[in-house]
Amino acid sequence: MKLRGEINFFENGLTTSIRAMHLQTEMLGIINENYNSFDKVGYQRKEPVVSSFAEYIGTHALSTAVDDAIGRIGHSINPLDIAIGAKGYFQYQSPDGIKLTRDGRFKLDKEGNLLTLENAHVLANDGTPIKLPVVPEKLEDVKIYTNGDVKVFNKATNKLEYAGTLSVVTNQGVAVLDPNIKQGYNEYSNVSLNSEILQIIPVKRNFEANRQLFVMQNNNLSKAIQSLSSS
Repeated sequence: MKLRGEINFFENGLTTSIRAMHLQTEMLGIINENYNSFDKVGYQRKEPVVSSFAEYIGTHALSTAVDDAIGRIGHSINPLDIAIGAKGYFQYQSPDGIKLTRDGRFKLDKEGNLLTLENAHVLANDGTPIKLPVVPEKLEDVKIYTNGDVKVFNKATNKLEYAGTLSVVTNQGVAVLDPNIKQGYNEYSNVSLNSEILQIIPVKRNFEANRQLFVMQNNNLSKAIQSLSSS
């Protein structure tokens, strides 16, 4: 390869083939992760993105883009399973700071705190953890509305009491005004198995082509070395 400005770059074909196979192996890994996450709640498929000069910089040219399309929404018997019917993410407080997720499988602790399955506090739109004013006798006493309002039935007052509004934001942290919250539902991945299988085909073909090219070059190099050693 020769670039303008008199910059020269020469590389043997064996190295180029190996680098290409490494790149295609990483791409297959991304597609395989999507395939295996088909039934994973809240999972968003990853799209392999290859930049320019991939044949020279190998796996450093590979990145991923997240497909933020809404996944398959299915009914759940758990009243604290919540799906977002619009694009956006729940916010929760982790030890490493505020995180985003579309996995709305929540639970309550004995003090009435709304938690993720990993025991992280689910946040309200004012940035504070959501805590119910009373601990319900049964989960069906918790009502979550399409705008994200969380209320709980207080048996003592015979009224629904407000606990907070779920924080639903874009990946840039901007509030989603109409999150279309669905109580009693799970959102599964937005992966299409047919699409992932179709994506595998050209990557495997490219890998096989580079493998065959590597074998041919390696055989030719071996013959050349043998000829030199015998002369």
